[in-house]
Amino acid sequence: MHFTFTPLSSYSTSCFNIIMDFNFLGKLTGTGKSATGNTILGRWCFESKCSAKSMTVDCSKGSSNIDGQQVAVIDTPGLFNTRFGEDKTRKDLSQCICYASPGPHIFLVVVAIGRFTEEEKQSVQKIQEIFGEAADRYSMVLFTRGDDLDDTTIEDYLSESPDLQDLVSKCNNQYHVFNNKLKDKKLQVTDLLKKIRTIVDRNGGSHYNNEMFQEVEREIKEEKQRILKEKEEEIRKGKEEVERKIKEKYDEEIQRMFEQFQAEKKREKRNERKEMQRREKRRGKGLRWRDRESLQP
Repeated sequence: MHFTFTPLSSYSTSCFNIIMDFNFLGKLTGTGKSATGNTILGRWCFESKCSAKSMTVDCSKGSSNIDGQQVAVIDTPGLFNTRFGEDKTRKDLSQCICYASPGPHIFLVVVAIGRFTEEEKQSVQKIQEIFGEAADRYSMVLFTRGDDLDDTTIEDYLSESPDLQDLVSKCNNQYHVFNNKLKDKKLQVTDLLKKIRTIVDRNGGSHYNNEMFQEVEREIKEEKQRILKEKEEEIRKGKEEVERKIKEKYDEEIQRMFEQFQAEKKREKRNERKEMQRREKRRGKGLRWRDRESLQP
């Protein structure tokens, strides 16, 4: 599956493409990802409510002009959405890259303050599996429910969780905090866009592009071929081992039967010799008896 992205001519005035990803879990209460998309755009665009199921079933896109900067947000199904298979998830997320043409400037890994599950720990690994390690420098952790921090700073909060520190580290220590309950959300959105611009500047104005995606596809294809060859080799060796064991068992059975036959032949010969000896002995006795009779007057 290949996608063609048109190069950006000037990232300073072009649209920021934000893919809002990966931690809206299908079997848990949501992280507030769709609500965050609405906060960024400053208008209702994505369906958002408290639910035990992911509200995001397919990729959806919204855009808005924020302080003169055109911003597009692509909301994705969760990587761990339990209602869909992994093949559909990969297809949907690949489609999101198309929606973000010419390519996303940032992947927002959305994590709610107050919980960090085993599945969420795997989120960056999933990003790498689908989009490659090159996606790391285009990734940022966006913590939602910032009001749950109370008087704790995000730095203190991170210091208490090695797993979160590892997650942020894999995103080049790029993170931001959102409080979707604030009445005036503009300042936190402005700060987020400043951070995104800094990341874009650091990446030389580039975005995640088609070549990166195709490279990942090539690596995945090669890895699948390698695994297939390994499996074929395992099957071949397994078949040879089964054949060897069957032949070994067959040879052992033949040898056993041959030895049994040889032993039986030896017994027969011994019995024949004994019988011949008995006959010779009886015949010898008979001759001696006849000789004695012939000598009598």
